[in-house]
Amino acid sequence: MVALSENKIITPAKEFKKVEHPLKHKYPKRNAHYSFTDYFHFEGDRGIVTDWNESRNTFASEDFIIGLIEGLEEEVGSASAVVMYNIGYQWGMRDAKFFQQWFEQEYKKNIREVNSVFMLEAWWWPFTAQGWGNWEVDMSEHKNGFMFVNIFDSAVARTLGDVGKPVCHIYAGLFAGFFSDIVKKSLSCIEIQCYSMGETYCKFLLSSKDRVDAANFWHNEGATARDIEKRLRGGELLR
Repeated sequence: MVALSENKIITPAKEFKKVEHPLKHKYPKRNAHYSFTDYFHFEGDRGIVTDWNESRNTFASEDFIIGLIEGLEEEVGSASAVVMYNIGYQWGMRDAKFFQQWFEQEYKKNIREVNSVFMLEAWWWPFTAQGWGNWEVDMSEHKNGFMFVNIFDSAVARTLGDVGKPVCHIYAGLFAGFFSDIVKKSLSCIEIQCYSMGETYCKFLLSSKDRVDAANFWHNEGATARDIEKRLRGGELLR
């Protein structure tokens, strides 16, 4: 089960009164609030769940994820991967703006005033609390124009199981959209290793479109994530 949050609550005030998370009053200087019970605030009498950042949340089951993906595949076939990527991309672009807003409110600093690793961990922690999995970011090659993101326990791959192909297109779109907005530069992302291919975790390449296109070509030709990583670190691109 994963939580889907709304970045902005647009329900009229008469219908939905925004309630601040009670732990903010109890622990006004607290930042370590990402356990399930601390991060979410349940109002059972009204059927409303909000999180620490005062976004309204909806919980989605594994059946919902399967239904969404199978429904798209039935409607648009192989293009469903592109649809899911674009959904993720728009989600990432919107979440980047919302993230900068709540980050400044909570830490009293602009994201560009803090260590980038700290900033990225602050961004992903809510996703971990919501059930989207843990992550690991490899920024060792960012000066060369690319980076890798590892996702452990992907909600999509965990749900679909071993189907022999990458399935986490919404994650790829999310990373592309978020980082594109943060760095103010168009970036693309591709999953080059997936739990649904029998791997232990999912691996994503984030870079410019030409590098991602090259990685996609190599992947389709049978290259492993390790092969692709080696080629990129060696400066190889399609000619």
